[in-house]
Amino acid sequence: MTMKEWSKLFPNKEAFIIFSLYIILFVFQGVFITASKTENGVYDYNTTLVVFLSELLKLVISGVLYTYKKKNKPNIFRAVIINYNLALYYFIPSLLYCFYNNLAFINLSHYDPTSYYILLQFRVVLTALIFQFLFKKKLTFIQWISLGVLTLGCMIKNFDAATMSAKEDTDLWSQIFNIYFLSINFQNFCSCLAGTYNEYLLKTKGSNVDIFLQNVYMYLDSVICNFFILMYKGELGNVFSDFQSLGDVFVILITVNSAIVGIVTSFFLKNLNSILKTYASALELIITAVVCYILFKILITWYTILSISLVSVAVAMYMKNPVNNVNPNEDDKKPLMEVVVD
Repeated sequence: MTMKEWSKLFPNKEAFIIFSLYIILFVFQGVFITASKTENGVYDYNTTLVVFLSELLKLVISGVLYTYKKKNKPNIFRAVIINYNLALYYFIPSLLYCFYNNLAFINLSHYDPTSYYILLQFRVVLTALIFQFLFKKKLTFIQWISLGVLTLGCMIKNFDAATMSAKEDTDLWSQIFNIYFLSINFQNFCSCLAGTYNEYLLKTKGSNVDIFLQNVYMYLDSVICNFFILMYKGELGNVFSDFQSLGDVFVILITVNSAIVGIVTSFFLKNLNSILKTYASALELIITAVVCYILFKILITWYTILSISLVSVAVAMYMKNPVNNVNPNEDDKKPLMEVVVD
Protein backbone atom coordinates (compact mmCIF):
# COMPACT_ATOMS: atom_id res chain seq x y z
CA MET A 1 0.00 0.00 0.00
CA THR A 2 1.39 3.39 -1.01
CA MET A 3 1.52 6.37 1.34
CA LYS A 4 -1.23 8.05 -0.70
CA GLU A 5 -3.53 5.04 -0.31
CA TRP A 6 -2.64 4.82 3.40
CA SER A 7 -3.49 8.50 3.94
CA LYS A 8 -6.86 8.01 2.22
CA LEU A 9 -7.61 5.15 4.60
CA PHE A 10 -6.18 6.75 7.76
CA PRO A 11 -5.92 10.57 7.61
CA ASN A 12 -3.60 10.66 10.66
CA LYS A 13 -1.85 8.47 13.23
CA GLU A 14 -4.68 8.93 15.71
CA ALA A 15 -7.14 7.40 13.22
CA PHE A 16 -4.96 4.28 12.86
CA ILE A 17 -4.66 3.97 16.65
CA ILE A 18 -8.45 4.21 17.00
CA PHE A 19 -8.86 1.59 14.25
CA SER A 20 -6.46 -0.83 15.96
CA LEU A 21 -7.86 -0.22 19.43
CA TYR A 22 -11.40 -0.86 18.18
CA ILE A 23 -10.40 -4.30 16.85
CA ILE A 24 -8.45 -5.30 19.97
CA LEU A 25 -11.21 -4.25 22.38
CA PHE A 26 -13.91 -6.15 20.48
CA VAL A 27 -11.76 -9.29 20.40
CA PHE A 28 -11.40 -8.98 24.18
CA GLN A 29 -15.16 -8.55 24.54
CA GLY A 30 -15.92 -11.79 22.70
CA VAL A 31 -13.29 -13.66 24.72
CA PHE A 32 -14.49 -12.25 28.06
CA ILE A 33 -18.14 -13.12 27.34
CA THR A 34 -17.18 -16.66 26.28
CA ALA A 35 -15.01 -17.11 29.39
CA SER A 36 -17.88 -15.95 31.63
CA LYS A 37 -20.11 -18.86 30.56
CA THR A 38 -20.53 -21.89 32.81
CA GLU A 39 -19.58 -25.41 31.72
CA ASN A 40 -23.16 -25.83 30.49
CA GLY A 41 -22.80 -22.82 28.19
CA VAL A 42 -25.09 -20.49 30.17
CA TYR A 43 -24.54 -17.31 32.17
CA ASP A 44 -25.01 -17.40 35.95
CA TYR A 45 -25.46 -13.63 36.11
CA ASN A 46 -28.04 -11.14 34.87
CA THR A 47 -26.79 -10.18 31.40
CA THR A 48 -29.33 -7.35 31.01
CA LEU A 49 -28.06 -5.81 34.25
CA VAL A 50 -24.49 -6.04 32.95
CA VAL A 51 -25.49 -4.15 29.78
CA PHE A 52 -27.30 -1.55 31.90
CA LEU A 53 -24.24 -1.02 34.13
CA SER A 54 -21.97 -0.79 31.07
CA GLU A 55 -24.15 1.97 29.60
CA LEU A 56 -24.22 3.75 32.98
CA LEU A 57 -20.41 3.58 33.16
CA LYS A 58 -20.18 5.00 29.61
CA LEU A 59 -22.45 7.86 30.66
CA VAL A 60 -20.31 8.65 33.72
CA ILE A 61 -17.05 8.52 31.73
CA SER A 62 -18.47 10.75 28.97
CA GLY A 63 -19.79 13.25 31.53
CA VAL A 64 -16.44 13.38 33.35
CA LEU A 65 -14.50 13.83 30.10
CA TYR A 66 -16.84 16.60 28.94
CA THR A 67 -16.51 18.40 32.28
CA TYR A 68 -12.72 17.96 32.27
CA LYS A 69 -12.44 19.40 28.75
CA LYS A 70 -14.93 22.22 29.41
CA LYS A 71 -13.50 25.56 28.30
CA ASN A 72 -15.98 28.37 27.69
CA LYS A 73 -18.74 25.77 27.39
CA PRO A 74 -22.01 25.51 29.30
CA ASN A 75 -22.09 23.04 32.18
CA ILE A 76 -23.22 19.55 31.28
CA PHE A 77 -26.79 19.90 32.58
CA ARG A 78 -27.37 23.16 30.71
CA ALA A 79 -25.77 21.75 27.56
CA VAL A 80 -28.08 18.73 27.59
CA ILE A 81 -31.12 21.01 27.87
CA ILE A 82 -29.89 23.37 25.13
CA ASN A 83 -29.51 20.50 22.66
CA TYR A 84 -32.52 18.44 23.77
CA ASN A 85 -33.55 17.87 20.13
CA LEU A 86 -30.25 16.08 19.48
CA ALA A 87 -30.82 13.98 22.61
CA LEU A 88 -34.15 12.86 21.12
CA TYR A 89 -32.45 11.90 17.84
CA TYR A 90 -30.02 9.70 19.80
CA PHE A 91 -32.87 7.54 21.09
CA ILE A 92 -32.83 5.73 17.73
CA PRO A 93 -29.22 4.39 17.85
CA SER A 94 -29.45 3.98 21.64
CA LEU A 95 -32.42 1.62 21.40
CA LEU A 96 -30.78 -0.31 18.55
CA TYR A 97 -27.50 -0.64 20.45
CA CYS A 98 -29.53 -1.74 23.47
CA PHE A 99 -30.97 -4.64 21.46
CA TYR A 100 -27.55 -5.39 19.95
CA ASN A 101 -25.73 -5.59 23.30
CA ASN A 102 -28.37 -7.82 24.89
CA LEU A 103 -28.50 -10.13 21.87
CA ALA A 104 -24.69 -10.50 21.98
CA PHE A 105 -24.97 -12.53 25.18
CA ILE A 106 -27.73 -14.73 23.76
CA ASN A 107 -25.96 -15.42 20.47
CA LEU A 108 -22.53 -15.99 22.03
CA SER A 109 -24.13 -18.69 24.18
CA HIS A 110 -24.98 -20.64 21.00
CA TYR A 111 -21.99 -19.85 18.77
CA ASP A 112 -18.25 -19.94 19.42
CA PRO A 113 -16.63 -16.45 19.16
CA THR A 114 -15.11 -17.05 15.70
CA SER A 115 -18.41 -18.26 14.22
CA TYR A 116 -20.23 -15.43 15.98
CA TYR A 117 -18.01 -12.72 14.50
CA ILE A 118 -18.11 -14.22 11.02
CA LEU A 119 -21.92 -14.46 11.11
CA LEU A 120 -22.00 -10.81 12.14
CA GLN A 121 -20.33 -9.93 8.84
CA PHE A 122 -23.67 -10.28 7.05
CA ARG A 123 -24.16 -6.70 8.18
CA VAL A 124 -21.64 -5.35 5.65
CA VAL A 125 -23.98 -5.15 2.65
CA LEU A 126 -26.82 -3.72 4.72
CA THR A 127 -24.44 -1.15 6.21
CA ALA A 128 -23.36 -0.12 2.70
CA LEU A 129 -26.96 0.35 1.57
CA ILE A 130 -27.88 2.44 4.62
CA PHE A 131 -24.62 4.40 4.27
CA GLN A 132 -25.42 5.31 0.66
CA PHE A 133 -28.92 6.40 1.58
CA LEU A 134 -27.95 8.60 4.56
CA PHE A 135 -24.82 10.20 3.10
CA LYS A 136 -25.87 10.19 -0.57
CA LYS A 137 -22.54 8.59 -1.56
CA LYS A 138 -22.42 5.81 -4.14
CA LEU A 139 -19.91 3.01 -3.62
CA THR A 140 -17.69 2.03 -6.54
CA PHE A 141 -17.90 -1.28 -8.39
CA ILE A 142 -14.69 -2.54 -6.71
CA GLN A 143 -16.04 -1.62 -3.28
CA TRP A 144 -19.21 -3.61 -3.95
CA ILE A 145 -17.13 -6.58 -5.18
CA SER A 146 -15.13 -6.37 -1.96
CA LEU A 147 -18.35 -6.39 0.08
CA GLY A 148 -19.58 -9.38 -1.93
CA VAL A 149 -16.39 -11.35 -1.23
CA LEU A 150 -16.76 -10.49 2.46
CA THR A 151 -20.35 -11.76 2.48
CA LEU A 152 -19.30 -15.00 0.72
CA GLY A 153 -16.77 -15.62 3.46
CA CYS A 154 -19.55 -15.26 6.02
CA MET A 155 -21.82 -17.68 4.17
CA ILE A 156 -19.09 -20.35 4.08
CA LYS A 157 -18.54 -20.03 7.81
CA ASN A 158 -22.29 -20.21 8.35
CA PHE A 159 -22.32 -23.71 6.81
CA ASP A 160 -19.38 -24.55 9.06
CA ALA A 161 -21.24 -23.36 12.17
CA ALA A 162 -24.28 -25.42 11.18
CA THR A 163 -22.20 -28.56 10.58
CA MET A 164 -20.30 -28.19 13.86
CA SER A 165 -23.50 -27.65 15.87
CA ALA A 166 -25.40 -30.59 14.36
CA LYS A 167 -25.04 -33.40 16.91
CA GLU A 168 -27.62 -35.60 15.25
CA ASP A 169 -28.36 -36.55 11.66
CA THR A 170 -30.60 -33.54 11.04
CA ASP A 171 -31.28 -31.43 8.02
CA LEU A 172 -28.43 -28.97 7.35
CA TRP A 173 -30.81 -26.18 6.30
CA SER A 174 -32.72 -26.43 9.57
CA GLN A 175 -29.40 -25.97 11.38
CA ILE A 176 -28.66 -22.82 9.41
CA PHE A 177 -32.09 -21.19 9.44
CA ASN A 178 -32.94 -21.67 13.12
CA ILE A 179 -34.10 -19.19 15.71
CA TYR A 180 -30.53 -18.19 16.58
CA PHE A 181 -29.74 -17.50 12.95
CA LEU A 182 -32.72 -15.12 12.90
CA SER A 183 -31.55 -13.65 16.21
CA ILE A 184 -28.05 -12.93 14.98
CA ASN A 185 -29.39 -11.36 11.79
CA PHE A 186 -31.66 -9.08 13.79
CA GLN A 187 -28.55 -8.21 15.79
CA ASN A 188 -26.85 -7.43 12.46
CA PHE A 189 -29.70 -5.12 11.47
CA CYS A 190 -29.48 -3.27 14.79
CA SER A 191 -25.71 -2.89 14.39
CA CYS A 192 -25.96 -1.61 10.80
CA LEU A 193 -28.63 0.99 11.39
CA ALA A 194 -27.28 2.11 14.77
CA GLY A 195 -23.68 2.51 13.59
CA THR A 196 -24.51 4.31 10.36
CA TYR A 197 -27.13 6.57 11.96
CA ASN A 198 -24.71 7.36 14.81
CA GLU A 199 -22.09 8.39 12.24
CA TYR A 200 -24.74 10.53 10.53
CA LEU A 201 -25.51 12.37 13.78
CA LEU A 202 -21.82 12.81 14.67
CA LYS A 203 -20.96 14.31 11.29
CA THR A 204 -24.12 16.23 10.41
CA LYS A 205 -26.80 17.20 12.93
CA GLY A 206 -24.35 17.26 15.83
CA SER A 207 -21.19 18.25 13.97
CA ASN A 208 -20.72 21.41 16.06
CA VAL A 209 -21.42 19.66 19.39
CA ASP A 210 -18.56 18.34 21.54
CA ILE A 211 -18.13 14.59 20.96
CA PHE A 212 -18.20 13.84 24.69
CA LEU A 213 -21.49 15.70 24.99
CA GLN A 214 -22.86 13.65 22.10
CA ASN A 215 -21.75 10.55 23.99
CA VAL A 216 -23.65 11.83 27.03
CA TYR A 217 -26.83 11.99 24.90
CA MET A 218 -26.20 8.52 23.52
CA TYR A 219 -25.58 6.82 26.86
CA LEU A 220 -28.24 8.75 28.76
CA ASP A 221 -30.73 7.43 26.22
CA SER A 222 -29.15 3.96 26.43
CA VAL A 223 -29.51 3.87 30.22
CA ILE A 224 -33.19 4.77 29.85
CA CYS A 225 -33.73 2.08 27.16
CA ASN A 226 -32.00 -0.62 29.23
CA PHE A 227 -33.96 0.41 32.32
CA PHE A 228 -37.20 -0.24 30.45
CA ILE A 229 -35.90 -3.60 29.22
CA LEU A 230 -35.17 -4.59 32.84
CA MET A 231 -38.71 -3.47 33.68
CA TYR A 232 -40.21 -5.38 30.74
CA LYS A 233 -38.39 -8.57 31.78
CA GLY A 234 -39.61 -8.13 35.35
CA GLU A 235 -36.07 -8.02 36.71
CA LEU A 236 -36.14 -4.66 38.49
CA GLY A 237 -37.18 -6.27 41.76
CA ASN A 238 -34.19 -8.62 41.63
CA VAL A 239 -31.57 -5.99 40.77
CA PHE A 240 -30.03 -5.77 44.23
CA SER A 241 -29.85 -9.54 44.66
CA ASP A 242 -28.42 -9.89 41.13
CA PHE A 243 -25.55 -7.57 42.05
CA GLN A 244 -24.05 -10.45 44.05
CA SER A 245 -23.53 -12.43 40.85
CA LEU A 246 -21.53 -9.63 39.21
CA GLY A 247 -18.41 -10.10 41.32
CA ASP A 248 -16.81 -12.52 38.86
CA VAL A 249 -13.63 -11.09 37.33
CA PHE A 250 -14.81 -11.74 33.77
CA VAL A 251 -18.14 -9.98 34.39
CA ILE A 252 -16.24 -6.93 35.67
CA LEU A 253 -13.95 -7.06 32.62
CA ILE A 254 -17.00 -7.29 30.30
CA THR A 255 -18.55 -4.22 31.92
CA VAL A 256 -15.40 -2.08 31.85
CA ASN A 257 -14.30 -3.22 28.38
CA SER A 258 -17.77 -2.54 26.98
CA ALA A 259 -17.65 0.99 28.35
CA ILE A 260 -14.27 1.66 26.74
CA VAL A 261 -15.47 0.13 23.45
CA GLY A 262 -18.41 2.54 23.38
CA ILE A 263 -16.17 5.60 23.76
CA VAL A 264 -13.69 4.34 21.14
CA THR A 265 -16.55 3.58 18.69
CA SER A 266 -17.74 7.19 18.82
CA PHE A 267 -14.24 8.41 17.90
CA PHE A 268 -14.07 5.77 15.15
CA LEU A 269 -17.30 6.99 13.53
CA LYS A 270 -16.35 10.65 13.99
CA ASN A 271 -12.89 10.31 12.37
CA LEU A 272 -13.40 7.36 10.01
CA ASN A 273 -16.70 5.84 8.78
CA SER A 274 -19.14 2.98 9.26
CA ILE A 275 -17.98 1.18 6.09
CA LEU A 276 -14.42 0.91 7.44
CA LYS A 277 -15.95 -0.15 10.76
CA THR A 278 -17.40 -3.27 9.09
CA TYR A 279 -13.95 -4.18 7.78
CA ALA A 280 -12.43 -3.62 11.22
CA SER A 281 -15.03 -6.04 12.56
CA ALA A 282 -14.03 -8.55 9.88
CA LEU A 283 -10.38 -8.33 10.92
CA GLU A 284 -11.46 -9.34 14.40
CA LEU A 285 -12.13 -12.80 12.95
CA ILE A 286 -8.49 -13.56 12.28
CA ILE A 287 -7.36 -12.51 15.74
CA THR A 288 -10.36 -14.11 17.46
CA ALA A 289 -9.83 -17.48 15.74
CA VAL A 290 -6.22 -17.66 16.93
CA VAL A 291 -6.98 -16.41 20.45
CA CYS A 292 -9.91 -18.84 20.91
CA TYR A 293 -7.81 -21.75 19.66
CA ILE A 294 -5.15 -20.92 22.26
CA LEU A 295 -7.51 -20.17 25.17
CA PHE A 296 -10.55 -22.39 24.60
CA LYS A 297 -9.18 -25.08 22.24
CA ILE A 298 -11.84 -24.16 19.66
CA LEU A 299 -10.64 -25.84 16.47
CA ILE A 300 -9.81 -23.85 13.35
CA THR A 301 -11.51 -25.85 10.57
CA TRP A 302 -10.88 -25.66 6.84
CA TYR A 303 -14.17 -23.77 6.52
CA THR A 304 -12.83 -21.22 8.97
CA ILE A 305 -9.51 -20.93 7.12
CA LEU A 306 -11.32 -20.45 3.77
CA SER A 307 -13.73 -17.86 5.17
CA ILE A 308 -10.95 -15.95 6.91
CA SER A 309 -8.96 -15.99 3.64
CA LEU A 310 -11.92 -14.50 1.78
CA VAL A 311 -12.36 -11.87 4.47
CA SER A 312 -8.66 -11.01 4.17
CA VAL A 313 -8.95 -10.66 0.38
CA ALA A 314 -12.01 -8.41 0.80
CA VAL A 315 -10.19 -6.21 3.31
CA ALA A 316 -7.17 -5.93 0.98
CA MET A 317 -9.43 -4.92 -1.93
CA TYR A 318 -11.14 -2.30 0.18
CA MET A 319 -7.86 -0.82 1.38
CA LYS A 320 -7.00 -0.15 -2.26
CA ASN A 321 -10.34 1.66 -2.76
CA PRO A 322 -11.47 3.08 0.60
CA VAL A 323 -14.58 5.20 1.15
CA ASN A 324 -13.93 8.85 1.90
CA ASN A 325 -16.59 10.33 4.16
CA VAL A 326 -14.68 13.13 5.89
CA ASN A 327 -17.01 15.83 4.52
CA PRO A 328 -20.54 14.45 4.33
CA ASN A 329 -23.47 16.20 2.70
CA GLU A 330 -23.19 19.88 3.67
CA ASP A 331 -26.97 20.39 3.66
CA ASP A 332 -27.28 18.07 6.66
CA LYS A 333 -24.52 19.75 8.69
CA LYS A 334 -26.72 22.53 9.95
CA PRO A 335 -26.90 22.17 13.74
CA LEU A 336 -30.20 21.60 15.45
CA MET A 337 -29.30 24.31 17.95
CA GLU A 338 -26.15 26.21 18.72
CA VAL A 339 -24.31 25.50 21.97
CA VAL A 340 -24.13 28.84 23.71
CA VAL A 341 -21.21 29.92 25.87
CA ASP A 342 -21.52 30.77 29.55
